[in-house]
Amino acid sequence: MDPPDRLAQLPGYTFDRLRTLLGGTHPGGDVIDLSIGEPRHRFPAWIFSDLETNVHHFGRYPRHFGTPELRGAIGAWIGRRYKTDLNIDTNLIICNGSREGLFSACMALCPELRRGARPLVLMPNPFYQVYAGAALAAGAIPHFVPATRETGYLPRYDELSEDVLRQTAIVFLCSPSNPQGSVATRSDLAAALDLARKYDFYVIADECYSEVYRHDPPPGMLEVAGAADGGLDHVIVINSLSKRSSLPGIRCGFIAGGEESINRIKHFRSYNEPVLTVPLQLAAAKAWGDEVHVRESRELYQQKYELADHMLSGLPGYKTPEAGMFLWLDVTDGERSARALWQDFGVRVVPGRYFTHDTDRTNPGQQYIRIALVPDPDTLKRGLGAVASVVRKSMRQMA
Repeated sequence: MDPPDRLAQLPGYTFDRLRTLLGGTHPGGDVIDLSIGEPRHRFPAWIFSDLETNVHHFGRYPRHFGTPELRGAIGAWIGRRYKTDLNIDTNLIICNGSREGLFSACMALCPELRRGARPLVLMPNPFYQVYAGAALAAGAIPHFVPATRETGYLPRYDELSEDVLRQTAIVFLCSPSNPQGSVATRSDLAAALDLARKYDFYVIADECYSEVYRHDPPPGMLEVAGAADGGLDHVIVINSLSKRSSLPGIRCGFIAGGEESINRIKHFRSYNEPVLTVPLQLAAAKAWGDEVHVRESRELYQQKYELADHMLSGLPGYKTPEAGMFLWLDVTDGERSARALWQDFGVRVVPGRYFTHDTDRTNPGQQYIRIALVPDPDTLKRGLGAVASVVRKSMRQMA
């Protein structure tokens, strides 16, 4: 039996493509994995004792939309971070990590038709793969908007035609952005919100990198929407503990938004029930309430930013990131550089084109590689040294 047409359109997943690219070749040294954005900083030791204390709760069905303790802790964090008060019963639900939240929100909120035709779902290009997957699964048309050097590495949705905006049902906005680490200003967020209300679509703000930054805390859509007329109408905000607390395995995220949209997402998720177990919810509540481990993790990223600046700033394609845990490095040919790094040094990075969609004339990620700043500083130093060596060798060959 043939697969559904909408799923047949899904591109090969990023890391499947990377395995194909490097398959059949041996690493040229001890493997240094700079490909996956999996935080490796130490998380709070009290997580272990907290789970042990609450292990008996594995004998209970978990609360589908989050325990009062967890929703209360997240609501309090939102209040501290964004000076915004949420009703934790009507404006907030728990999700199984930000990816599940992004997918569920799109599936629950995207209509089958928009003005008599398939709706558009706008997303940046480069993009997080789940944006396109969710759009296609919902029966919508992914519409890719450049997020390149010329646009400040953020999509300029306000420059799109009125025909496109009128056909739009959902806009994905990621700040700090993956993979470039650019930060949307309050004005950028307010402009996206104004468009959403003018053309009656949802903005789904992916803010999972909000607590990994170099200087000032990035603004968030909750604070912008909370200060505007209409509150959280037309807005969905998604975040998680994965990057903030270096706890990707606990799978605790949240979805915040207006009451009507949250009810639609609750209804959709009641059927597939991606629920977090009670002991994990209770441990997650404590993690959302603690900032000490978050500051310690951010200080480690500061060291890694400085290390990258020191080792790569002389390269013409280097851009120092504002936030996030990635470098988006211009190397002229991303796939060729990724193969060379693996074959010569055992360093694994991802070609930029695996995060991008082909345009009519080119691929905006063709010349890039994405480097995850996740290992310890000594390992990262060796990996970045290999990157610098490969890039300089390529420059000499082209001279």
